[in-house]
Amino acid sequence: MKKNKKWIQIIILSIVLIIGVYTIVSNLTSSDENKYPVEGSKAPDFTLAGLDNKTYKLSDYAGKAVLINFWGTFCPPCKKEMPALQSQYNLWKDKNVEFLEVNLDASRVTVQSFIDQYNLTLPILLDSEHVVRKQYGVVEYPTTLFIKPDGTIMKIHKGEMDEPFIETMLKKLTEGAQQGK
Repeated sequence: MKKNKKWIQIIILSIVLIIGVYTIVSNLTSSDENKYPVEGSKAPDFTLAGLDNKTYKLSDYAGKAVLINFWGTFCPPCKKEMPALQSQYNLWKDKNVEFLEVNLDASRVTVQSFIDQYNLTLPILLDSEHVVRKQYGVVEYPTTLFIKPDGTIMKIHKGEMDEPFIETMLKKLTEGAQQGK
């Protein structure tokens, strides 16, 4: 009886070790590209609170072109591109284009101070726990996604943008929407 018990314990331990090794190897060899959205794929839905205390859900903007910009007050290129984003927001906000500025700072006070300093009126979403940043695989700041009205990602841009680039991308997004009608 004791010999059988020992063999059963050895078999169970072996199975657990095999599963553990398989899991570790699978995670190390799997590509991160398969985990995160890419150009041409559907943008994952998310819900975040805004600085204005409203709730923003990406799926609420189905049928509209959407610009999602991941940024932080700690990021010099983010600061430099913010006036261009605000200017383009003013031009496009009434043209079936939504801007969602996903902030990565931990402090509401810091974000509000930044918004006040730059006189921004863009919708600012708070991702202080980095849930959406991780969901989208964002590791460089700023990172901007241009999402078609059908919810697919047309372009992922890493780095600072200037106003002509933003305008060109938004024209492409809205032209595609008009042709799809």
